[in-house]
Amino acid sequence: MGWIVRIGGMVAAALAMAATPASAQVVAPPVAATQSGDTALLQDAAAVADRLGVPLDMAVRQLRLQAASGPLTDALAARYAGRLAGIAIDHRPTFRIVVLLTGDVPVPDETVLLDGEPVVVTYRTGAAASHAELVQAIAAYQQPIRQSLLAPPGMGLDPRTGELVVVVAPRDVDREGAGPLAARLAALTRVPVRLRVIDTPALDMAGAGIQGGARVTGSPPGDSHRYLCTAGFVVTDGLRTALATAAHCPDALSARDAEGRDTDLPFVGQWGWGNQDVQINASAVPLAPLFFADTARTVSRPVTGARGRAGTRAGDVVCHRGERTGYSCSLVELTDFAPAGDLCGGACLPTWTTVAGPVCKSGDSGSPVFLGTTAYGILKGGSYRADGSCAFYFYMSTDYLPVGWQLLTAAAPPTPAPAIIPADR
Repeated sequence: MGWIVRIGGMVAAALAMAATPASAQVVAPPVAATQSGDTALLQDAAAVADRLGVPLDMAVRQLRLQAASGPLTDALAARYAGRLAGIAIDHRPTFRIVVLLTGDVPVPDETVLLDGEPVVVTYRTGAAASHAELVQAIAAYQQPIRQSLLAPPGMGLDPRTGELVVVVAPRDVDREGAGPLAARLAALTRVPVRLRVIDTPALDMAGAGIQGGARVTGSPPGDSHRYLCTAGFVVTDGLRTALATAAHCPDALSARDAEGRDTDLPFVGQWGWGNQDVQINASAVPLAPLFFADTARTVSRPVTGARGRAGTRAGDVVCHRGERTGYSCSLVELTDFAPAGDLCGGACLPTWTTVAGPVCKSGDSGSPVFLGTTAYGILKGGSYRADGSCAFYFYMSTDYLPVGWQLLTAAAPPTPAPAIIPADR
């Protein structure tokens, strides 16, 4: 039946009441309004404009360029695989792509035509370790580092700087000193190390119509209390549709629709080890590829595709909709992140991605992480400051849905390949 690390707060899920699932059966129209791709991107741009430090029209442009740049950065990662330390997105003073490489051999900047606009690709050299070496350092030294500290740390990669970021508790810094501790870990791993001190390094976050991003409830065996989580996305095994949420939520769940009717969501299975925190709950009625994308659960979006973990960059804007904290957007910080503690049935693998809040709270577990109509992942947990505010949350990529299950998607128009033209230097 899987494992439960921590349950608390709220659980939310949603089944779709309109659209055409894999079986091609047509169901009733949705209660919530369904957004177009352009409207969805406008909403996300408005939510993140202040964090980017740009006006709304520029934020819309930046998110369009971010979406269009995916195939390009995938190609750049393959081109420089032997030297690649990281790829990041800069939003200020203007949108650009930054590629960090090892070695001292310079690479001239390029200008890329994306969505009809020129975008500069800047190359920085001199990184002390490649992306592969940083990931290998986590795999090789995670256990010795955990054993040497009072509180098991989180570890992830900063693609902007090419550093291994170790998320430690204040008591470990107080005992050893920040400088000596960072130096010791750098000597052990033989890669650059930067400390980030967080009071609560990592916790799981368990805590309208029926579709992704809505509210679901359930009780663990022997517990009469009903807990809440947030459903992520609608998935299919080719024969039926179901909801994906976090594995540390209760097994059997139910969802309440806009008329106040409860619908049981029978437990199919859960996967909660190493690189996964995902649970599948089936639906007796066909579901559409929709998820709620606003705090009030009045706006639905279709899922038109997914952005995988390997193609996610530091600086990417993503949004999430949790039952406790509602809808918000922010920026990706660390990639290849291994959360602290034993939240993955033991130590976690470095396959998670962190996002700089701005809000997260118990009850957001399982919620959808997205941009526009593109699915990124399912929220697992977060780290908190001394005042209880959200330092960052982390999510599981949709790459790690269980074998045999995949996102249910609506059709999306093809993305044109980017053109590279010489830079003005």
